[in-house]
Amino acid sequence: MNHLNPSEILQTVIGTGKLKADANAIRLIILGILAGVFIAFAGFASNTASCNLLMETDSFGVGKILSGTIFSGGLVMVVLAGGELFTGNTLITAAVLDRSVSIGKMIRNWLIVYISNFVGAVLFAFLISKTDLLSGGAGVLGAYTLKVAAAKVNITFIHGFITGLLCNWLVCLAVWISFGADSTIGKIFSMFFPIWIFVTSGFEHSVANMFFIPAGIFVKSAGYGDIVGLTAESLNQLTWANMFVNNLLPVTLGNIVGGALCVAGAYWLSYRKFGGEKR
Repeated sequence: MNHLNPSEILQTVIGTGKLKADANAIRLIILGILAGVFIAFAGFASNTASCNLLMETDSFGVGKILSGTIFSGGLVMVVLAGGELFTGNTLITAAVLDRSVSIGKMIRNWLIVYISNFVGAVLFAFLISKTDLLSGGAGVLGAYTLKVAAAKVNITFIHGFITGLLCNWLVCLAVWISFGADSTIGKIFSMFFPIWIFVTSGFEHSVANMFFIPAGIFVKSAGYGDIVGLTAESLNQLTWANMFVNNLLPVTLGNIVGGALCVAGAYWLSYRKFGGEKR
């Protein structure tokens, strides 16, 4: 059994992109909601496991490593169980460049999947907020959840864009490499390391943030802010409007560039445009 080479992976990505672009809207909505939930599952679990470590400067790096280890499971569920994830679907760009898919069909897929991912991730955040799980660790998990959400709505546009680009460069590399593997364990390991790197590095993933920020919004009045010393001003900044404008807008644009240009575009240029291969 052999791993596909990059040129063969490109052909698979193009074919998959065409299928995704032509997919029924109801199917995209259902699988998009599932993918949003899967990423939220991973985000919540990674926070639960590492919050104590991440709250202390001496153990911060170890906490990031642990967080990345667990969060990798989110993409594994999306790819192997079945899901439509906006960030991964930026790879449809390869099919557009190959003239197999129109720009309009690609944008249709992106919009449906993005909104569906949002619904799934927010639904999961809402459900978690109605449990006592965030009070774990004497409230440290809730405090960390709130701290993360407050920090994410106060990033600069350039920070959000660049970290979004770097994030989806790695996410799409994870998906790209998984297309080349011919076994379940091979696909899991293909996805694990790039996702581990992105989370450990602290890059921004738009769909993950659709869980992290709403989770904080839903519990901002629960008193967890006192544990981490968040001021009333900081809590007041944690709004839906600031989530969209200050975080999701720049991060999403960065995610698009990271996946469409740095992965799909780069490999299409290398192996199609300048690779001497026939379409």
